[in-house]
Amino acid sequence: MKRLIPLCFALFITLVLAGCGSTGKNFPVTHVGEIKNGVTTQSQILNWFGVAFKEGMRNGDPMWTYQFDTYNSMGKDKSKELVILFDNQNIVRAYRYASNMD
Repeated sequence: MKRLIPLCFALFITLVLAGCGSTGKNFPVTHVGEIKNGVTTQSQILNWFGVAFKEGMRNGDPMWTYQFDTYNSMGKDKSKELVILFDNQNIVRAYRYASNMD
């Protein structure tokens, strides 16, 4: 019986830790308000936020996605995402930022 208590405790801790995790790559958000459509360059974005978590194309234009999600079995999941669409001159055409981490 004495061995069962530590075993149950270890199992509980393992289950709690297994329910926590993250995906994506954390990124700073201090410059999000400075992004301007038609003005901000791709190199400025790279300086401010680093390498994107995902890169792709949309209708022939480059699109970068910065994403970070955390999961917690004992609490609220949190996420933030910044998606930036560039034109063919590497200038921001449009962007979207959403977060429940603030």
